[in-house]
Amino acid sequence: MVHWFSTVQQSPDSEWFRSPERGSRFMLRLMIWISKKMGRTVGRVVLYLIAGYFLLFAPAARVASRVYLTRVLGRRADARDIYRHFLTFATTIHDRVYLLSNDDSSFTIQSHLSKDVEQAIADMRGALLVGAHLGSFEVLRSVGLKYPGVPVVMVMYEDNAKKLNATLASMKTGERPNIIPLGRWDTMLRVQEQLEMGALVGFLGDRSVGSEKKRIVPFLGEPAAWPSGTFRIAALLNRPLYFMAGLYTGPGHYEIFIKQIADFSSVEKLDQDKAIQDAMLTYVNEIENCCHMAPYNWFNFYDFWVKTSNI
Repeated sequence: MVHWFSTVQQSPDSEWFRSPERGSRFMLRLMIWISKKMGRTVGRVVLYLIAGYFLLFAPAARVASRVYLTRVLGRRADARDIYRHFLTFATTIHDRVYLLSNDDSSFTIQSHLSKDVEQAIADMRGALLVGAHLGSFEVLRSVGLKYPGVPVVMVMYEDNAKKLNATLASMKTGERPNIIPLGRWDTMLRVQEQLEMGALVGFLGDRSVGSEKKRIVPFLGEPAAWPSGTFRIAALLNRPLYFMAGLYTGPGHYEIFIKQIADFSSVEKLDQDKAIQDAMLTYVNEIENCCHMAPYNWFNFYDFWVKTSNI
């Protein structure tokens, strides 16, 4: 029997950490090289070859894509669906090269921000954001560019932060993103400091490493384990929490969605666990809505769902 919000432990060698992130970093480095040597137009052509390579030579990712797409599309996904899934992923990695350089002039980006988010940004109160490996995290930086003086901060695992900084150094873009390493003793203090400075602080809440506690919340009709760390941080800081997603909707087109999913500012300590449960349900529901809206934007190419026998 599956119990919602039962706690599970993640093994230290988490599956996503072993392979998908390595592939993403390799693709980013490849796209940087292609963009520098051959230009953006050639880079776009190469994307079709990369997607074909994944389709032919990445069996685990191919199976994971088929399982996800079959659930979200409501029919058995075929090779064309899986190819489109890989192509969308490759395209967002290619676009990432330009977005990380703060070059969004060639993109059409529509922002859908709830009024409470806009007010928090305008008042420099800061905002704690939680997203997923859904669409483009980097496109959300464009929100900060529209509000001069509002810092945009990414919170990620330290190993990933170091590798991203090394990759960005090879781009020689000048400006470096503000990154807070996750899982250190001072992580929450630094997050609080940035929020007090009016920053937009973004987490990705669908993956974890090591022994971080996770809770079971159904996703597309099947049980999945979600880390609760971001939600616990929001509760401890007594902050509102906002869902964020930057969905790829076509060549050069993205849509940004930011809306409040919880407000821990007045939650009593005894009520925090229930508030976290409610927030996680709302968070996963928002992800499902985005997956139905843009089904090829889900970029967790591994067995995301929990086996019932392991619960």
